[in-house]
Amino acid sequence: MARVVGGWRGWVALAVVVPLNLVACGRSAAPPTPDGDLLNADGSPVLRITPPTGADDAPLSTEIGTEVTGGVLSEVALVDEDGDRVAGRMRADGTGWVPNQPLAPETTYRATVTAANRDGQRSTVETSFTTMTEPERRTDTGLYLQDGAEYGVAMPVVVEFHQPVPPEARAEVQRRMFVSTDPPQPGAWSWVADGRQAFYRAPEHWQPGTTISARIALDGHPTGDDRYGDADRSATATIGRALSIEVDNATKQMTVEGDGVEARSMPVSLGKPSTPSSSGNLVVMSRKASTIFDTFAELGDAGYRVEVAYAMRLSWQGEFIHAAPWSVGDQGVRNVSHGCVNLATADAQWLYEVIKVGDPVTVTGTERQIEHGNGWTAWELSWDEFIEGSALPVADDPTELALATALPAN
Repeated sequence: MARVVGGWRGWVALAVVVPLNLVACGRSAAPPTPDGDLLNADGSPVLRITPPTGADDAPLSTEIGTEVTGGVLSEVALVDEDGDRVAGRMRADGTGWVPNQPLAPETTYRATVTAANRDGQRSTVETSFTTMTEPERRTDTGLYLQDGAEYGVAMPVVVEFHQPVPPEARAEVQRRMFVSTDPPQPGAWSWVADGRQAFYRAPEHWQPGTTISARIALDGHPTGDDRYGDADRSATATIGRALSIEVDNATKQMTVEGDGVEARSMPVSLGKPSTPSSSGNLVVMSRKASTIFDTFAELGDAGYRVEVAYAMRLSWQGEFIHAAPWSVGDQGVRNVSHGCVNLATADAQWLYEVIKVGDPVTVTGTERQIEHGNGWTAWELSWDEFIEGSALPVADDPTELALATALPAN
């Protein structure tokens, strides 16, 4: 069982559910009670729950934490002070019961939890607690996964925090960020060092046809610095065909390959030496048929304002693939851009029509490397490097890894 910390952050949590078919294997099959007992005196399961009775100022994200020995959970019921039942689900890994919606502020709730063993003997424990007032300070969040959308195979689940989450709060925030995939694929969360972004990805690109479902259940959840999450956000999206884009500065060529797409090579012009393009394993973040680039606020008199067609974003700091009819004579020959990948209009239109947000773009051979966090840079790190950014331990076993982050289920 994970270590239980003091205060409400330790309450969200922790359940140990011992399968009945393991209980008979000996005392090591389940953690003993403080008295060394696996069962109550009458043979029923030992059951403990949190939060403790009478607790107040509970976050609106409070879960019912459970610990069971000698049996398994059979029911969790949570009702408000009017007797209305709160809908919720167990975590996929059995470590807690999560309400489907944030709880109401300044409301007293009563939880009744029942466990049973193979002989039908039951234990029931109750607790009651009162939630905090409506939080005054919120952390503004965003989920970059649109419900019903189709993405490329490199699409990470991206959560954005407009007020950074401090390191000491990230583990409990991460516990409230759920992702499930169908077919099941292991995955993990990783934080950018400044605490403003967290990425979820698998060790390899998603399988084409994968369904990704995410719930970022942070409404009323502590996010550090006396702030609480602003909303619960959910989305279900799918992964489309596999397609990859490679840009080689040495040859000044872009190569596109993928399922159902005829391979194509196109000349490009990249960033000139004073404003080089970034090398790295990038991801298409957005696509627009037409947009305005305006850099006067950033560059002053050296800035420019121009309408651009077929713009596909690669970084937060303004690197795009786009049509650049003014540099056609340089494409395939020399670099003249301010950092973007320039294409002829016909080539840019063709790419725009086949590309998806989430498609991988690999740029090589330029004068600088992309900075982690400047875009959806989850693939800029190896898997071992990526999981070092997790605020929680990452299991080696793929099944455990998938369960640790999966959406709560009935």
